[in-house]
Amino acid sequence: MTSFAAWARAAQERTEAALARCLPAAAIAPQRLHEAMRYAALGGGKRVRPMLAYAAGEAVEAPAGRVEAAACAVELIHVYSLTHDDLPAMDDDDLRRGKPTCHVQYDEATALLVGDALQGLAFEVLAEPGLHPDPAVQLEMLHLLARAAGSRGMCGGQAVDLAATGRRLELAELEFMHIHKTGALIRASVLLGALAAGALAPEARERLEHYAKCVGLAFQVMDDVLDAEASTATLGKTAGKDAAQGKATYLTLMPAREARAYAQELVEDALGAATGFGERGGRLADIARFIVQRSY
Repeated sequence: MTSFAAWARAAQERTEAALARCLPAAAIAPQRLHEAMRYAALGGGKRVRPMLAYAAGEAVEAPAGRVEAAACAVELIHVYSLTHDDLPAMDDDDLRRGKPTCHVQYDEATALLVGDALQGLAFEVLAEPGLHPDPAVQLEMLHLLARAAGSRGMCGGQAVDLAATGRRLELAELEFMHIHKTGALIRASVLLGALAAGALAPEARERLEHYAKCVGLAFQVMDDVLDAEASTATLGKTAGKDAAQGKATYLTLMPAREARAYAQELVEDALGAATGFGERGGRLADIARFIVQRSY
């Protein structure tokens, strides 16, 4: 088996190529919008969500082409959310993935349209006629992604985050926020990659759901730790923004050492779920370990 570093690099390159193919060319009208969409989506990022889709696909032996479409769709939703989150009305950031944010490079109106267009493109990719031989499963995939992106998923979590700025949340409230804001799309990434194979057996779905919940929370815990401890150059985005803006984070509830230990506990739980797939679940386990070991 190839190393995780080599596998991750291949998954990132495959995602980049798939995104480059599905995004409209910059020369196509409206040129400025299409150029900005490509600027936001290409050339950066860990691509954790596509990697999760590929890993879940491997766990259930899903066809690679269908998994690629799922990986592309979740990354398009993710980039749309980042583009909107960075706007002055939200988190007001000027650096993302090591380069100026979309609204800084272009303008706020263009950044709004970029996010809207990327969201629409994600569903276009997943709704491609004939993508899945079972129309009912393809419809389930679309429903899953729509729910993850909406008010009962990512958007709802962002609303809770904005409302909580400046006040202390209890652990249960914080985890409710992150299960929606970050966890919903991570869950969708895992399930979409697996659904590319077809309808899931209840036991397999339960394992994947549990894995995704644990990994999603661990990812956010480490994000909070890294925001406080890592440099802007390492992160590729402005470090220390959470504390400066009075955001509710895990570090407002516990020291960084305890937060890291909590993330490790979550990952150990996720690893237990991944072992249910035997050797085929190896990449799911690798990604869980990467989440707590990463430096950016």
